Amino acid sequence: MPESQPNNPLHGVTLEQVVTQLQGYYGWHALAERVNINCFKTDPSVKSSLKFLRRTLWAREKVEALYISTFAHHSGDNNIGESLSVDPWANTRNKKI
Repeated sequence: MPESQPNNPLHGVTLEQVVTQLQGYYGWHALAERVNINCFKTDPSVKSSLKFLRRTLWAREKVEALYISTFAHHSGDNNIGESLSVDPWANTRNKKI
């Protein structure tokens, strides 16, 4: 039986969800500026990023920390993945030009 982890903000969030949401929010270029790893710089894709991050603990920790710092304010509870709907254009739709 899976154990509850109320103090773990990444509980229930897959690495693929982390990468996909960060990429959708920042884009590859800005993501590479925030986390300086080649899988975000050279021919980036979710698949290549997952392969690298699953094997490289220090890089995964940096990506997870960025995810938490970026999206923690969107959720009152610790289940970040369920409450987020990443829409990079959400802030620009209602602005008048």
